Amino acid sequence: MSDPTLAITNGRLILPNGSIADGASLAMTGDRISAIGKGITTLHAIDAGGHYVAPGIIDLGVFAIDKPAFHFGGITRAAVMPDQNPPLDHPARVRFVAQSGKPDFWVHPLGGATRELAGVEMAELALMQDAGARGVATGRGWIADSGTMLRLMQYCAALDLPLFVHSEDQGLTGKAVATDGEMALRLGLASAPAEAEAIAIARDLALVRLSGAQVHFRQVTTRAGLALIRAAKAEGLPVTCGITPAHFMLSDVALGGFRTFARLSPPLRSEDDRQAALEALADGTIDVIASGHDPRGPEDKRLPFADAEPGMAGAETLLALTLNLVRDKVLTLGDAIARLTSNPAAILGVEAGQLAQGMEADIMVFEMDRPWIVDSAKMEAAAGNTPFDKMPVQGRVTHLLKGGKEIAL
Repeated sequence: MSDPTLAITNGRLILPNGSIADGASLAMTGDRISAIGKGITTLHAIDAGGHYVAPGIIDLGVFAIDKPAFHFGGITRAAVMPDQNPPLDHPARVRFVAQSGKPDFWVHPLGGATRELAGVEMAELALMQDAGARGVATGRGWIADSGTMLRLMQYCAALDLPLFVHSEDQGLTGKAVATDGEMALRLGLASAPAEAEAIAIARDLALVRLSGAQVHFRQVTTRAGLALIRAAKAEGLPVTCGITPAHFMLSDVALGGFRTFARLSPPLRSEDDRQAALEALADGTIDVIASGHDPRGPEDKRLPFADAEPGMAGAETLLALTLNLVRDKVLTLGDAIARLTSNPAAILGVEAGQLAQGMEADIMVFEMDRPWIVDSAKMEAAAGNTPFDKMPVQGRVTHLLKGGKEIAL
C-alpha cells in the first residue's frame, strides 16, 4: 500500500473489540484506513485534541436523504427506506438513489418488497439488488398476507438479501395514533393494544423458521415483542432488531399537550415497555440504534394530533441521545458505538463501521461531554420535528471524514 495521505492524531480510538486506544493515531491512504497505532507520521494530520475517534455512523432505515443533518450527527452512510415518491420498487429508481449522496455521503437503498408498497405483488427483488439495493423493506406498513410474506422471505433467502420489516398488525392498529393506556384515554386519542407488535413479530418469526431468511425487525418497542426476539436469537434464528432513541428515552407521557412532534410510528409506549427496551439494549437483544429520520414540515405537524403525520427528525440527536446510555451505565461506550456503526454495517454487508485496517475511512471525532441544547427552530434538518425540543444533551461531532476526506461541519 502506498504512503498514508492523512492521519488523525492524539485521539482516543474506539476499536472493534470495544477497547479504547488512548493517544493513538489512525492513518488513511486514499479512501481506506491503512494503519492504527503510535508513531505514525504523515504530511497532513488532524489533531483530535484527546477526543474520541470512532467510525462514521451508519443510520439504518431513514425516510429522507438530509445531508446537512446527517453530517451534523456524524452519519456517513444511511440505508434509505423505500417509502419515497415514487416508491423505490423499480431498479432504475434504486440505482438513482444509490448514487444520490456521493461523494461525501453514501446512500444504501432498501428496495420496496412489494409493488407500490401495497403488500400484494412482489417487486423485482433480484433486479433491484443488481441496481444497488442492500436489502428490501416492507416500508411503513406490515404485509398482512402470510403467503406473500413467506414467498418474499424465500426469495430474500435465495438472494441473500436482508429483509427489513415493520411490525404492527394493522388489523389491530387501524387508524390508531397512540398505544392503549391511561394517556390515550385521557387525551381521547384513537389507540391500539401494544400486542399488535408482538402478534406481527410472532407471525414473521414463524415464517423465518420456514424460509431461513435474514430478517431485521426495524423497530421493536414493547416488552412482549422484545421477549420474542430474545427467544428467537436463543433459538438461533437469523434475526436482528433495532430501536430509536425516542422509544428508549420517552414513554407515552410525552404525548401530553397533544404534542405532535411525539406522534411516531410505532407510537410511544408505556413506561414498562421503555424499561424493557433498556433491558434489551443491555443484554444485546437490540442490535441497532437508528434515528428513524423523517423530517416533517408544519404542513404535516401543525395539525390536530390525530391528523398529524408520524415521524421525527432524528439524525442530529442520534449520537448525543445514544451516549446517554453510556452515562446511565446501560451500555459501555464500545457497545453503544457498535450499535451505531459495526452492527448496521454487518446487516448491510458493507466494509465500514470499524476502525480497522482495510476498512472504508468513514470516521468521526466527537467530544463526549460537550453540552448543547436541541432546538427545533435551529436544526440542520429539512424540518425540526423532534420530540426532544429544548432538551439539554451532551456529545458533539467535531470532525467528520467520508472516504478519507474531511467534510466541513
